[in-house]
Amino acid sequence: MSPPDARRLIRAILAAGEVVSSKHAADETAKDDLTLVDCINVLRGGIVEPAEWERGTWRYRVHARRISVVVAFRSETRLVVVTAWRSKR
Repeated sequence: MSPPDARRLIRAILAAGEVVSSKHAADETAKDDLTLVDCINVLRGGIVEPAEWERGTWRYRVHARRISVVVAFRSETRLVVVTAWRSKR
């Protein structure tokens, strides 16, 4: 899926679907003092990068300012935050 298509699907899921966090994402966000709300805000307004195939699924990196979030779609109505981090720069 192209970045603009991924962005549309992310927005649709944010409006009427389900966003969940993986265990890894929960651990990593805690290290950088981020919350799921921070990740959702990045997903709302961030820039979607082209997909990367990793561990059997397409993953999309979305970044805004100093926070990056990686998501994977599980269905048309569900996405998983795979990981997220705050840039140190």
